[in-house]
Amino acid sequence: MSLAILMSMIFCSQIIYAQGFNSITTPDGVNVIAVGDAGLIFKSQNGGNSWASYTIPSVNFRSVASYNNSVWMSASNGKVYKTLKSNSPVNAIELGLTSSLNSIAFTSETVGYVCGDSGVVYKTINGGNNWTSASTGIPVSVSLTAISFLDESKGIAAGKDGKVYTTVNGGAQWTAEATGATRNIKDVKYFADGMVVTGEYGTLFIKEGTSNWTQVNTRIQTDVNAVSGTSISDVHVCGGGGFIRNNKNNDARFYNFEINPMLGNLVDIHYYNADLGFAVSSLNNAIIRTTNGGVLWTLTAGATVSNQWQLKLSATGGIGNNLSSHPTDPNTVFCGYGNRVYVSRNRGENWTQIATATGMGSNMHSFYVSPLDTNVWVAAITGSPDRVIKTTNYGANWTISYQQNFSNYGQPLEMDQNNPSVFYFAPDGGGFYKSTDNGSTFTEISGNYAFRSPCDILVMWDSSNVVFVGDGVTGSGQAIIFKSTNGGVNWTNIRTVTSSETPSMCNSVFDQSLIYATEWSGSNIYLSTDYGSSFSISHSTGFSGWASGICSEDPTLIMTGNYGANSAFSLNKGNTWTNLGGLGGSGAGMLVPDRGMLLSMQTSNLYKMKSTYSVLTSINETQISSSVPSGFDLSQNYPNPFNPSTLIKYSLPTEGNVTLKVYDQLGREVSTLSEGFKTAGVYEATFDASRLSSGVYFYKLASSGFEMTKKMLLVK
Repeated sequence: MSLAILMSMIFCSQIIYAQGFNSITTPDGVNVIAVGDAGLIFKSQNGGNSWASYTIPSVNFRSVASYNNSVWMSASNGKVYKTLKSNSPVNAIELGLTSSLNSIAFTSETVGYVCGDSGVVYKTINGGNNWTSASTGIPVSVSLTAISFLDESKGIAAGKDGKVYTTVNGGAQWTAEATGATRNIKDVKYFADGMVVTGEYGTLFIKEGTSNWTQVNTRIQTDVNAVSGTSISDVHVCGGGGFIRNNKNNDARFYNFEINPMLGNLVDIHYYNADLGFAVSSLNNAIIRTTNGGVLWTLTAGATVSNQWQLKLSATGGIGNNLSSHPTDPNTVFCGYGNRVYVSRNRGENWTQIATATGMGSNMHSFYVSPLDTNVWVAAITGSPDRVIKTTNYGANWTISYQQNFSNYGQPLEMDQNNPSVFYFAPDGGGFYKSTDNGSTFTEISGNYAFRSPCDILVMWDSSNVVFVGDGVTGSGQAIIFKSTNGGVNWTNIRTVTSSETPSMCNSVFDQSLIYATEWSGSNIYLSTDYGSSFSISHSTGFSGWASGICSEDPTLIMTGNYGANSAFSLNKGNTWTNLGGLGGSGAGMLVPDRGMLLSMQTSNLYKMKSTYSVLTSINETQISSSVPSGFDLSQNYPNPFNPSTLIKYSLPTEGNVTLKVYDQLGREVSTLSEGFKTAGVYEATFDASRLSSGVYFYKLASSGFEMTKKMLLVK
């Protein structure tokens, strides 16, 4: 059966706002194809410099593969769809299945494999025209999500619950692999010199040659969605909120983070060679590209992004930083406002109050959910005097651990992320206190070191002996950072600047040498690249600083705040910064669990950054009926008059080459809406005249000797 979708590459401006893609491929680095749910297909014939979009109704494409001139797509309806990289129809191929086909791979223009739910693996040896089962050795209870073949013999398939299988005889027999994976697998890749498996909750396993499988500690909670590259020493993975990482230069930790503009999850990545790669998100239609092996990714085809803060929680009594990530669920985050605790289970979109620290105090300044037991929360809260409080039953009951006044604007309590049973507390007037029993009791360990009014405490990742205190007093004229190298016993003043406070510091698990610090009331952001031994000015925001945060899964993203409505963020390791206003109230705390969840807690109300991508693409043409019409027809555009866009519907009783063009009153062509081969059916194209002036225009359909022209009116 042929579903006639013209793959025309003649372009006209149209802005597309939509959900995104599931997969992307290129057979030659020039022709690029991306597919997604709701029948979405994007095609480029110039390496991504421009795109055309098409839809096939009621089809959810899961995966796309290509080889030479041919392109194949697997779908959730149990079918495989075949087309060509150039203008051609899309043909649906029946496999006799109803279960979802989740991944497809081809090793030549004739030999290919597809896998899916219920342990399904099918093979073709005639270019996808016919398929036979090739799943021996894989139980039907295993839902397969990914498949990859090195050649016609060697392949790997994987699925839910960490199940991984390999074949050396083209799918005639599959053997279970003991990778050690337990989470659901998202993608696999068979290289000439090894194999890679990626999956949920940071899952990443590598097998070099004939060696055993090795797990990479990715140190993230979000999913590793996809893998690509050219060899086992040039592996690129993407996922989570939009990170891309690689293991170049023998970096077995995958700590080479690739700078990219996507603030949203990345679900697929495809490297054509060592330099050229493409990646897509399921949240938008913005396709990104690298031409230098991941050193820098950019948006393709004139796509743009608009960022704005959106109010997500209306609350009061916020100060310090009371945002705390869930230790095992990347979609859940907590926040304290006043003596109330709120939780979001959907990445900060909606919030629900779940507890109140009744009788414990008025305003929380620090709040932590223990990674050892999520029933255990520890907070610093103002009272008479101020105090550290703790609950062991999810906020139902609270006890006082320690009482002493602390900064009325800072965050005096810190959990040691390397050893979550350890907490530090720095009150006003000197002293540094340590708890080794999960915040139940505190002991002074510094000989009452003469801090003034500590604003923030920072513990170095993987080095708990190294601790920093940001100190300051309003109007003092001195913002200070202290450093300890023996766990808070002894301290050294390592930076004093002419300001009043050091309200916030942040660091990264991926680079212990890197620390950012803000100042108030000055506008400088300070940076250390030598493990906090010295600081220099990174940049100036133009507004007084406050909160800060480095993305927990990608250190190329840094964000700082303001004791006001402003913020600043960098997507390229701090080389350039973007200022963004729109926050209400005054700054309190920031949290960046991943690139798709940027949260700003203000003294009143909590905000999340929303990124909207606008994609410049060709006319979006859709086949609205596959029934064969009785004759050619060109309908009157609707609406008419129009501003700035209008729909044009036409019918084809037979297949053939088609052109649909728009002309001005002088007969000059102003746009090509469709050009190429189509099969019989009814089609609808959108004409966007944003760049044209008001007036009368004509549109003309030509196909198989039939011609018809109609008039339309643009009124601006």
